[in-house]
Amino acid sequence: MKHEYPENFARFYDLIYHHMRDSVDNDYFQNVIKQTKGKVLEIGVGTGRLFSNALNQGADIYGLDISHSMLNVLYKKLPEDQHYRISLQNVIDFKFDFKFDLIIAPFRVIMHVLEKDEQIRTLNNVYDHLEKSGKFIFDAFVPDLNQLLNGIDNQVDFEGEYEPGKKIRRTVSTNPDLINQLINIRFCLEWDEDNKLKHEEWRVPLRYYFRYELEHLVERSKFEKYKIFGDYQGTELNQKSREFITICQKG
Repeated sequence: MKHEYPENFARFYDLIYHHMRDSVDNDYFQNVIKQTKGKVLEIGVGTGRLFSNALNQGADIYGLDISHSMLNVLYKKLPEDQHYRISLQNVIDFKFDFKFDLIIAPFRVIMHVLEKDEQIRTLNNVYDHLEKSGKFIFDAFVPDLNQLLNGIDNQVDFEGEYEPGKKIRRTVSTNPDLINQLINIRFCLEWDEDNKLKHEEWRVPLRYYFRYELEHLVERSKFEKYKIFGDYQGTELNQKSREFITICQKG
């Protein structure tokens, strides 16, 4: 599992995802962090979209990611005496000398874990790093069957300015692999800089899940209890659900 963000995708990540994601999941994860008295770990911490605010609010929070370019952005936001909280590690085999009361893997982190054995190793590694009664929360999207069949072709998902008068646009295309349950995604960035139109492309596979497959996966792990909700408001799964919010509990 290695999906390094290109430099400019990391550079513009906050601009794009504060706009696209904050209204979706920020309140949910900030609230569960605030309710946690002990240590918190964010897997896939990236540029610190969630982490930075939680730390500023007094959370005893740590973060890990596999992307140098994303962490380099985050390091610049943090005081040097807080850099110890961040580490370059993989979700599958990360190691800490202490345990956590809450571990979160927001915004599709689990969908970057492509192989069955790695998925089980991930869940069990998280379990081993939790205190008794600790929780692990991760999300995945409910597959859109129409998009799985037809894919997406150069759809604009973000357009704006990163500086006054300097435009940026991102397009996304998908090529589904139904046999291997992968969505092969191609992101393309275009932005104005130095009187030129610049481009950067990133290709990444995501492993999609269906409900009962996700349940079987958790049940094969060490976790004794879990619950899957259909949105960040705690709604039971139903025909309108677009999210799998999975809460696993140790003990």
